[in-house]
Amino acid sequence: MSRPLYVNDHDDGTGALSAEFHALRPRLIGVAYGLLGSVDEAEDVVQDAWLRLRAATAGDGDEGAPEKIGDVTAWLVVTVSRLALDVLRSARHRREEYVGPWLPEPILADPALTVPDPADRVTLDESMSMAMLVVMESLSPAERTAFVLHDVFGLPFTQVGEVVGRSPAACRQLAARARAHLASRAPRFDVDPAEHRRVVSAFARASVGDDLGALLALLDPDVVMRSDGGGVVTAARRPVHGALKVARLLLGIRRFGTSRMVPATVNGRPGLLRYRGDDRLTAVIGLTVAGGRITAIDMIVNPDKLAKVSCQEHAR
Repeated sequence: MSRPLYVNDHDDGTGALSAEFHALRPRLIGVAYGLLGSVDEAEDVVQDAWLRLRAATAGDGDEGAPEKIGDVTAWLVVTVSRLALDVLRSARHRREEYVGPWLPEPILADPALTVPDPADRVTLDESMSMAMLVVMESLSPAERTAFVLHDVFGLPFTQVGEVVGRSPAACRQLAARARAHLASRAPRFDVDPAEHRRVVSAFARASVGDDLGALLALLDPDVVMRSDGGGVVTAARRPVHGALKVARLLLGIRRFGTSRMVPATVNGRPGLLRYRGDDRLTAVIGLTVAGGRITAIDMIVNPDKLAKVSCQEHAR
């Protein structure tokens, strides 16, 4: 991997500022990713925050004098959150015009791959599953920001208020509304990890086989399947509901050629990578499991998003 552009070992004579930023970077990207659902956009936001930090401490900002920052961590988290909120607001319109369901860019952790430099990994909270991020898309930008910053990353409402431009009391109400909305729509995550992996493994075998009954036995009657093709490749334009419809769709995918499923951790939970016979990555699949059955399938087949995943793999 190339060295990050923001690292400058001579920024203050000792490199202390860049070292502190480098240590915080995974958490900062995690915050931005929780708000945006896009790794690329999150990295751009964090890079922008670093440049602003350098300018502020060097006296290159609007005021012309070095800014005294007592708590670099708090300053960076607030700055990253503000920048991410601006991006989120501008992205809402683009996502409304997106062809078919828009799914977040997946973050993978494949134990079969070489472990990357810890400083380049994203600190991903366990609640940032693919299914949870999908539900978060239905929140307003302010609600999502208040929930992610307070409930997920533990920021006090005073700091949340600095980001969204509202009082701590108003931010508390935003987070409460978001919490209530998510409680009514978000998936439950009380499944044992070993049970989750067992169900995912069984699903991998059934989805490449020819046994409709075996697949139906793994699917919750009210399962929902979302496919993100971005209008570039064939994918369902709307979520598919119901075990029988989902099972038939999954088995019908086989007409496009043979494939194999490889276990991977997708956004912190057991998931799958689907490869065609030529070892081309054709899907990243996030699976939500409850009560021993799959309740949601989030399948990313958009080539642009898959290309980024493939770059993650090769970079490791």
